[in-house]
Amino acid sequence: MQHDLVRLYFLKLRIWLKNFYFKKLKMNKITRIILVVVVCLSIGYMSGVVTRSAITTWYPTLIKPSFNPPNWIFAPVWSLLYVMMGVAAGLVWDRIDTNKEGVKKALFFFAIQLILNALWSYLFFGLHNPMLAGLEIILLWLMIYETYVQFAKINVIAGYLFIPYLLWVSFASVLNGSIWWLNR
Repeated sequence: MQHDLVRLYFLKLRIWLKNFYFKKLKMNKITRIILVVVVCLSIGYMSGVVTRSAITTWYPTLIKPSFNPPNWIFAPVWSLLYVMMGVAAGLVWDRIDTNKEGVKKALFFFAIQLILNALWSYLFFGLHNPMLAGLEIILLWLMIYETYVQFAKINVIAGYLFIPYLLWVSFASVLNGSIWWLNR
């Protein structure tokens, strides 16, 4: 059931991205920001659907490192990061009229990292596979970094908004690797 919901959501995301790239949308900056924030929070919600049951069943059975944060911290941190990602992408999208190719490239990397972000939750919590999730988070980190670089070229504030996300995923990478190592 959860896998069907995730599959349906990715189908809707693909349709949205296709419409974004092939139709010129006329929106103001605030509308663009709100739209992307909603997309990011929706992906976060869908990741939470995959995560929810594993948090109470499988995850407590894992040996975790001493620096593992309490479970309650993840939802507010990720919510804030998704909002910041959405604002950053909205600011970049707002420059579509003056830097079409740069914005398309930046938003392409943004979409890839957002999909990889959701995929990590599925690999780690859905499949209970910290090793595969650990390999995937490396690719996720690289895509986040490239998104940061592309965003910073277009809008400095958008680049700054990606720094906490990059730092959090850096920490999550170490945490993921540690959990894999302790439970191999």
